[in-house]
Amino acid sequence: MNNYSFQTVPVLHFGEGCLALLAEQVTALGGTRPLIVTDRGIVAAGLIAPVEAALAEAGIPASVFDAVIADPPESIVLDAIGKAQDMGADIVIGLGGGSSLDTAKVVAALAVDGAQTLSEIYGVGLLAARGLPTILIPTTSGTGSEVTAISILTTGETTKAGIVSPHLFADAALLDPVLTAGLPADVTAATGIDAMVHAIEAYTGRHAKNPISDMLAIEALKLLTGNIVTACSNGTDMQAREAMLRGSMLAGQAFANSPVGAIHALAYPLGGIYHIPHGLSNALVMPHVMRFNVSAAAGLYAELADALDIPQGPSNSAEARAEAFVDYLEDLAVTVKAPRKLRDVGIAEEAVDELAEAAMLQTRLLVNNPRELEREDARKIYADAW
Repeated sequence: MNNYSFQTVPVLHFGEGCLALLAEQVTALGGTRPLIVTDRGIVAAGLIAPVEAALAEAGIPASVFDAVIADPPESIVLDAIGKAQDMGADIVIGLGGGSSLDTAKVVAALAVDGAQTLSEIYGVGLLAARGLPTILIPTTSGTGSEVTAISILTTGETTKAGIVSPHLFADAALLDPVLTAGLPADVTAATGIDAMVHAIEAYTGRHAKNPISDMLAIEALKLLTGNIVTACSNGTDMQAREAMLRGSMLAGQAFANSPVGAIHALAYPLGGIYHIPHGLSNALVMPHVMRFNVSAAAGLYAELADALDIPQGPSNSAEARAEAFVDYLEDLAVTVKAPRKLRDVGIAEEAVDELAEAAMLQTRLLVNNPRELEREDARKIYADAW
């Protein structure tokens, strides 16, 4: 076993009703002027109301930035930073899905005096210092952003880039499954599969895989695969919602320490170029990337098949177990009615070349994949997914 390290957020509150601890946590971090970073969908759904109420009851007035959109562009992030500076925010609260949480992390990092510019921190380990205290509150069970040190932003018309730094870890995360109860079935399915991908890629990562991330990934997969059908068919089932949120969090902790690979690398162009939601992008390419990886990762996929008690077929070879694992995930995606083909989301067959070129730019992710992937491999994967 190689040496390894493991990091996560220092304070984590989980469970139904834990949102009530928000004001206490703000005060513990020295906050008096919080900025809530979120999106208009969260506001319209009424999910911001209990957050504002929890703060107001403690005499803590909050300002709101609600202009975050999916795959947040730099312009919106800079606007949010400007709002934080103008109001003199001394703590940032991220509320929503991955886009809002990723934005909140960057706002907290760069809203302090003397901070670096946004363009200076893209990449791994380039953010020099922590910024404002941060509390993250997820409303979806997918990205795990509340427990990762990563933010993904849209940097141009079709490109996305990541900021990776331990300084992006939140000071606290509050995970209340009540906030996820209103998620539509299609969003529940896509974000749930996204979390599964986090667990699978963390478990099969080429460089940073470790015993802690492995345990988290396996438990995450058990929770996610065992509850996604119920969560999609009965969104008010709080036992299923709690299990999905916990699985998403555990998968986030796993891939925060053993980074993701080619599934994400090939998903990013779908979001950047065609604005397909991230979870759905992962779902569309997942089985095809996994089948490409079988020659290098069969043993690891077989271990995950065993962990999920997937029935054995005529052969019990590692390759057969790996294929059974991929088949199982595909069947699960069909059951929860997730779109299965690129053509189903309006992408033309002629796009595969453009997508392959864009995927090869994701070197930060491709290096983690268990099998080396070249441009022609990426093209074939997209063609298979079409």
